[in-house]
This record gives sequence, structure tokens and C-alpha cells, in this order.
Amino acid sequence: MNRQNITGKTKICGVIGDPIAHTMSPAIHNAAFRALGLDYAYVPFHVKPDYLEQAIMAMRALNITGLNVTIPHKVHVIPFLDKLDDLTEKIGAVNTIVNSDGKLKGYNTDATGFLQTLADNHVDIKGKRIVVLGAGGASRAVSISLAEKGASLIILNRLLELEWAFELTEHISSLFEIDVEALELTHDNLKNAIAEADILINTTSVGMHPDSTSSPIDADLLKPDLVVFDAVYNPLKTRLLADAEATGARTISGIDMLVWQGAHAFEKWTGSKAPVEIMKKQVESLTGSEVEHED
Repeated sequence: MNRQNITGKTKICGVIGDPIAHTMSPAIHNAAFRALGLDYAYVPFHVKPDYLEQAIMAMRALNITGLNVTIPHKVHVIPFLDKLDDLTEKIGAVNTIVNSDGKLKGYNTDATGFLQTLADNHVDIKGKRIVVLGAGGASRAVSISLAEKGASLIILNRLLELEWAFELTEHISSLFEIDVEALELTHDNLKNAIAEADILINTTSVGMHPDSTSSPIDADLLKPDLVVFDAVYNPLKTRLLADAEATGARTISGIDMLVWQGAHAFEKWTGSKAPVEIMKKQVESLTGSEVEHED
């Protein structure tokens, strides 16, 4: 393993979460730092919920340049920050923090990374009918960013967590004065929703390695004129994407969203343009290992 020479001038970035051992972010960001010859290092910090406030205080005290934030801290970290950008305030979840002379600003690059992925794939959003599976942290970033761009949404979630979908739809309706529907994730509800949909987005972890033979929906519900995006990136081609391809639908892998959210964080910390292709190759080299969905 190659390790860079860390000195008193090296700027430190990292990620906080619980658990954290699974994270791919150190490999991705350190590869990017090396590629640009930047004197930065990225490390994972295992932070239990009871120590979140102390961790953010330590970010100031230790002059840590930037942090990514993953489960379960994305919402709970907000009271300890000085400012949020406008989109992040609407989303109500933070995955990136920038330290500027002790002032901490929160961003949600999950949202901007997702929108960049759609733009790269020439997917128009405004006025489109979009079905979103799941109502967790990833869905929150995706759904609110879509609503802001003028999409029409139906959010489906499993019965045990259906209240998350209702809360999210109420929040979106209050922000944008639009109607957003929340439904239980059942075969019949999916059938009716997808029949009228232009785009299908999976933000659940169904189909993620090692359960890569599973899909959140039955293949017979898919159709050729659908765009299917799966936020799961391990495996690169999930069962959902394989079924969608077989139907003739357009497909987009979650790897691009993962890379772009990292790239946007990288640029906020360094002020340098992220080496996106290098970051993507690093993800592809790691995706065969047992990694978890970073929601």
C-alpha cells in the first residue's frame, strides 16, 4: 500500500459515521489527491452518535479542512454547523462539511451528484413523472432535488417505514406547493405508478452485494420507454438494471452518483477540479469487494 508523506502542512479531510469500516471514500479521495499532487490526506473516523457534537468541535479544534458525513449523522449534525447552503437546508440532511477558518458550512453533494448524473445522461427532469423507491436519506436528497427542478413525484416505501414517505411528501409539498404522493411499496401500487411514469429511481439497498439476485420490483412491471436509475453501485449492474435493459429501458448505474457526490465534495475542500475519471476507476476497482450502501 502506498502512503503519502504527511507533514505539519498536510490538510486533513475525512468521513464520520457509525459504522465506518466499509467506506470506500478514503481510497477514492486519496487517489484523487495523489493524482493532482495535493498535500491532502483523507481518513475515516468512527464516531458514535453520543460523540457527534464533540467530533464537530474537534473539527474546529484540529483544523480539519473537510468532512463527509454518513449514516446515522446526516440530520443530527446540522445543529452543530454554522450555515447550510440553500438546497441542503431544504433537504434537511448534510453529507459534506467545509471548514473555513473555523466556520463550518454544510452541503448535500448527494443531491448535486445525482443531478449531475442525470445531466451527463441527458435525462430531462422538468414535468416528468418520476417514481422513487424508498424514503431514507438518499431518497430525501434525490426527491427534493427533483421536485425543485419541476418533476412530478410518487414515493413508495415499505409498510414498516411508510410514515417516512408521508413525512417526506409533506415536506416537499410545503417547500414547493406541489402534490407529491406517498404509497406503500406493493406490486399493485408499483404497477399503477410505473404505467404512467417516465423515470424510475431506486434509492433502497435491495439488490446490493451480496444479495445481488434481488430486485425491488418484478421485471414484468418495467417498460421500454422508462429511464431506470439504481443508486446501488455494487454490483455495477444490479438485477434491476439487468431486467430494465432486457426490457429495452434506458439504465443508469449508481456508480456515477457516488463518484460525482465525492467529486463535488473534493472541489469544495480543495478548490481544484476533481479528477472524476480517476475517482471512477478507483470505485470500479473496489466494487468487487464487500462494501455497503452509504445512505
